[in-house]
Amino acid sequence: MKTKFLILIFALSSTVMIAQEKLADKFFDNYGYIKATELYQEVLKKGDTSLHVLTRLGDCYYNNSKSEKAAFWYDKALKYDEKDINPEYIYKHIQSLRSLGKYDEADSWMKKFMEIQNNDSRIKGYNPENIAKYNELANSEENKLVKVQNLPFNTKYADFGSYIHNGQLYFASSRNTDKKKVYSWNQEPYLDIYQLKVDKKSDSVTYGTPNFLSAESVNTDFHEASIAITNDGNTMYFTRDNVGKGHKKVKYDNKGTTHLKIYKATLVDTLWTNIMELPFNDDVFSTGHPALSPDNKQLYFVSDREGGLGNTDIYVVDIEGGNTYSEPRNLGEKINTEGREMFPFIAKDSTFYFSSDGHLNLGFLDIFKSNLLKDEDNEEQPENLGAPYNSGYDDFAYFKNISEEKNDHTGYFSSNRPDGKGSDDIYAFDASFCEQIIKGISRNQNDNEILPGVTVKLINEVGKVISEIVTTENGAYEFKVDCNKTYTIIGSKEDFKDDQKKITTDNEHEKVTEADLYLEPLLFESQIVINPIFFDFDKSNIRTDAQYELENIVDVMRAHPTMVIKIEAHTDSRGRDKYNEKLSDRRAKSTMDYIISRGIAKERIESAIGYGESQLLNKCSNGVKCTEAEHQENRRSYFYILKE
Repeated sequence: MKTKFLILIFALSSTVMIAQEKLADKFFDNYGYIKATELYQEVLKKGDTSLHVLTRLGDCYYNNSKSEKAAFWYDKALKYDEKDINPEYIYKHIQSLRSLGKYDEADSWMKKFMEIQNNDSRIKGYNPENIAKYNELANSEENKLVKVQNLPFNTKYADFGSYIHNGQLYFASSRNTDKKKVYSWNQEPYLDIYQLKVDKKSDSVTYGTPNFLSAESVNTDFHEASIAITNDGNTMYFTRDNVGKGHKKVKYDNKGTTHLKIYKATLVDTLWTNIMELPFNDDVFSTGHPALSPDNKQLYFVSDREGGLGNTDIYVVDIEGGNTYSEPRNLGEKINTEGREMFPFIAKDSTFYFSSDGHLNLGFLDIFKSNLLKDEDNEEQPENLGAPYNSGYDDFAYFKNISEEKNDHTGYFSSNRPDGKGSDDIYAFDASFCEQIIKGISRNQNDNEILPGVTVKLINEVGKVISEIVTTENGAYEFKVDCNKTYTIIGSKEDFKDDQKKITTDNEHEKVTEADLYLEPLLFESQIVINPIFFDFDKSNIRTDAQYELENIVDVMRAHPTMVIKIEAHTDSRGRDKYNEKLSDRRAKSTMDYIISRGIAKERIESAIGYGESQLLNKCSNGVKCTEAEHQENRRSYFYILKE
């Protein structure tokens, strides 16, 4: 007999756990992560250590950006056989560990993740020796959708170094196969400067046919590349091999090496003429990659001249009177390293961009930016632009479009990354911010009055809380959100039912979507008012949907620790009067038992009584034909407040 009794107790306990787990799942599915956490924890205490409960606890904390606790529960879940676990939980665990700075541990899990998900795009280019820094670089643009396009005019030869002026895109290319000479380094023709028309419309860019630069005297049988043009369009600086008179031969130093020099050309009518070598060139070192400051008063360039910090450094000269140049100044160790610094570019806002293999990078040359030109006392290290601008290959020749449009974040860079068309290719990028605003007023649903102090959460498509604010005195809230995403807004306040709205943004920049929240008060006159509590036919056990509603009662009583209530349950007129009275009484007491099971003291519920069909709200007494909706009106529970 004792054995049977123990089996019965175990069965009842299992039933309670399953019911509570379902309730926790319901809160989780409705983004109620705090309540779900509490309920999953209670299930855990009752002995349910299933993978589902452990991963859900991890998700509750992960979605609220509680990295330490998320990592704790994911770690427990991952004690199961990893093959039985959705790999997404491994990745979330890695992200949680990275957030905590536990990079070695994250590294171990990343290796396991790679074994399981060897085609996952998130492991592309993964560097196991430097997970912390790699993670920072690889996700630097995760808040923006950066579109990168390999341009249609690239060839199987080297194409790089884009520069736009007056609707013309200038670049260097070795595509001229008519040249008899080839560059011994890569067995490709020498570089020439090309230009093509760029037609930019609101939603697209078209490119014309590349042609030689409109000056026979600029392109020679040897290398020309990397240009910069003054604001007035009348002067062009460019890089060229150190060629002799007549441009038929290159000059060599005493070691047999030829070097690069910077030249300038003047625009006369439509042709570049009057080619002149700049005075700070030399036959024994290279000078190249010219870039102008926004006001055209400084010329920046790259050189391997004596006295530098590394293989190649970036220098600057002041331009005085158009034809006079100061002595070159090395930009110093804030920019230059023992490695290679190359391809400077200065944006309209004076942000300084360059490529380097000496600063922290993903491999070979990476593109960096610095505020040094805005603030000479700035001690910050140059910032690696990260993916997708940078890769494990050479990434260089960054150019940002000069535009009056507030939202224009487009431009070009060059790279020899795989899957391109040639040895170097030009890529266009579009990192334009597309943001919208979701805002609204929180109100009392019953009287439409403004409701301050409402906690409003912004939840993304995968259920993660990404922002949380409290409404102001005038009930207002506002979030900045990304375009083309779906969000859920949830408003919560003590003694009120939550309200939530689902909003999908489109691609219209700065569009405003208004979403007022209407919270229904739980306290009305002398009652706690919730939605109807439903029971299965002829049953008194508390269903999951009923538990979900009763949690509102639990919340109110927790918020008011001296509150005392009484519970009434009523039925419709169908069935025998005496039976209905007993059924409603069992339901009232089941309701009371559930509330007590959630930690509310028994003495705070003065009574739980069922009144059967003795207090009908309408005409539907015995024998009266009524609709189901009319009968439902009589099936109700009341929670009267006896003491505040």
